[in-house]
Amino acid sequence: MTASAETVTLARLAAQAAGEKLAENPVALDVSEPFGLAEIFLLVSGDNERQIVAIAEQVEESMRLAGHKARVLEGKQTARWVLMDFGDLVVHVMHEQEREFYSLERLWKDCPVVSIS
Repeated sequence: MTASAETVTLARLAAQAAGEKLAENPVALDVSEPFGLAEIFLLVSGDNERQIVAIAEQVEESMRLAGHKARVLEGKQTARWVLMDFGDLVVHVMHEQEREFYSLERLWKDCPVVSIS
């Protein structure tokens, strides 16, 4: 099982929105095989809490305009790791330090990378 074309398109939209707020190191992982609850994890980084909130808000707005509302939105208050669950797409907006510490890319290293460019 691989991520659907629709989810890949949503991941690209979210990555583009994050890029508008200068998100760094975007990586999309196809987690559909081992995870089952989502198809793609999109990981992006920000330099500080203010930027992380701006990235999350831009992604949320772009997805809303495309007709997709986050089912779950967590971490916006502390702005160190914001998680946005759009169903088959889960977006992680992380402070660089948290991203390095939790190393989700290493945790999900067996999952294929999805092209989002």
